Amino acid sequence: MTPATEPATSAEARKAAARFLTVYTNIKDEIGRMMVGQDDVVEGVLTALFAGGHVLLEGVPGLGKTMLVRCLGEAVELDFSRIQFTPDMMPADIQGAQILVDSEGGGHELEFREGPLVANVVLADEINRATPKTQSALLEAMQERQITVGRRTIKLAEPYCVMATQNPVEQEGTYPLPEAQLDRFLLKLVIGYPRESDYDAILERTTGTQEIVIKPVSNGVEINELRKIVRDVPVPAQAKKHAIRLVMGTQPGSDYAPDEVNEYVALGASPRGAQALLLVGKVRALLGGRFAVSTDDIDYAAANVLRHRVMLNFHAMSDNVNADKIVAAVVNKLKNSAN
Repeated sequence: MTPATEPATSAEARKAAARFLTVYTNIKDEIGRMMVGQDDVVEGVLTALFAGGHVLLEGVPGLGKTMLVRCLGEAVELDFSRIQFTPDMMPADIQGAQILVDSEGGGHELEFREGPLVANVVLADEINRATPKTQSALLEAMQERQITVGRRTIKLAEPYCVMATQNPVEQEGTYPLPEAQLDRFLLKLVIGYPRESDYDAILERTTGTQEIVIKPVSNGVEINELRKIVRDVPVPAQAKKHAIRLVMGTQPGSDYAPDEVNEYVALGASPRGAQALLLVGKVRALLGGRFAVSTDDIDYAAANVLRHRVMLNFHAMSDNVNADKIVAAVVNKLKNSAN
């Protein structure tokens, strides 16, 4: 990560933060015309978009994961595509392939047809149903922002964001994502069931006669400009040190690791986790009208940033300990040591 550069004056910083908050609120409100509840999930998806990262959405079917990403693609004037992964899908199905077409002279010629990976916002539905070979093709697009087909390399236009979904219940016919690919997701968001008070609005919007049309309130150029504002948010030394210690706290044997980590964790988060904490913290600071990251911003981001970067051992599974409990233990230990 390149170091953040602070704006010349505090007035410029306030102006940048105000602009970011205005655009963010406009997009969130437009999505809210269709989506009911799930404010934390909507915020997480928008955070990934503005931070320049990818997001993994986990939840049982029917909770609106696909609808959320589709609404985002409509609220922001971006090229949107959807991939429904299945075990028989090949890399060429998502990257693109050479197609034999008729030429004007009556002959045939090869023409490259781009696949659905060539877009700005890519919805990768049920990503864990894709085979490792197809998952690796998606990994290149996520990490390198390009796809390679034969000798052809296609640079993907920014903003580029992969929003993948997976069902945590069904395991038959699935291929769990390897740790290397999970680490490429900026956030992992767990979607729960809606509250009882939300059901009435959900049913009204989805079973009634009124059609809700999501209108574009932003575009790719503006999103790229706001991404630069996010990068410009400075991180004080205290907040940076806190993010580093939070990541080290997930690593067994570290001075900052609580007993739960040493007992239940097989592999902790890497430096990419610290990078993600700072980026999400910057977005969180802007949402609070501040142009500097605080330790509270880092703590707020911890669960969504680190839950998929902590590999648990068999002892954790037998004791019903999940990654969220581990991250919470690390956060609590750092808070207690600070006091």
